[in-house]
Amino acid sequence: MTRRGVRRVLPLLLGWEELPKSVSVHGAPRGERVREPVPAILLECEDGWLLLDTGFNTALLRDPALRRRYYPSPSYQPELPGPGEPLEEALAAVGVALDDVSAVAVSHLHADHAGGLKHFAGRVPVHIQRAELEYGLSGRPEVERNTIFRTDFDDPRIDWRLADGDHEIAPGVTAVLTAGHTPGHQSFVVDLAGGGGFVFACDAADLTENITGERPAGTAIGVPPETTVRPIRRLKRLAEEKGYELVPGHDPVVWPELIRTLARARRAR
Repeated sequence: MTRRGVRRVLPLLLGWEELPKSVSVHGAPRGERVREPVPAILLECEDGWLLLDTGFNTALLRDPALRRRYYPSPSYQPELPGPGEPLEEALAAVGVALDDVSAVAVSHLHADHAGGLKHFAGRVPVHIQRAELEYGLSGRPEVERNTIFRTDFDDPRIDWRLADGDHEIAPGVTAVLTAGHTPGHQSFVVDLAGGGGFVFACDAADLTENITGERPAGTAIGVPPETTVRPIRRLKRLAEEKGYELVPGHDPVVWPELIRTLARARRAR
């Protein structure tokens, strides 16, 4: 008997960001840099398509004045993959229209994850941890310095679905509170209807070495960096118990390879 769960997992690539490795791994050598993918995950669920994370707000990157305003540091350089809207183009590449998405969940409100929420305001529910949204809307001056841009998500039309801890978003999709990187960061456990599944760490663990070496996240809000190892260990336990792959959020090798591997599997069916 087929169990209830996710029918298909479609990892998406919405851009790149070139940045110091220390942003992802606490204590990384000074001057070492990485070019990391900007991910999103499209899930075919029983009730429709669920999108996990949304990429950048393209307006803040394409308009020269806005780019200077929101991305003033030359040490952090976002890149878009093409001339159009990355989310629309990535969805179209897998045969899904933007209007086909019936629900969204964001791991957290950093600009490379929440910037595409403009596409869904007034249209579909958006799942988030209450602590994350409260921090993002708090008006505290350090929020924007932490690359959380209120303009991305302060929209009264957004149908927020707030959670306080672990919760099931859809059959086979569980959000797991992994706070530290941000106050309400959440990762996702995905159970496939045909068996197996994935644990998507998102920014609880950007790179493989965050997981294998239990290296603290390079950025944390309101907690010491060492605290971010606890969510990594929890995700490792969950993945081990279920026998699932634990996928880091921004690994420049793992994410493109996951896209290729799952695309090959779909073509082989």
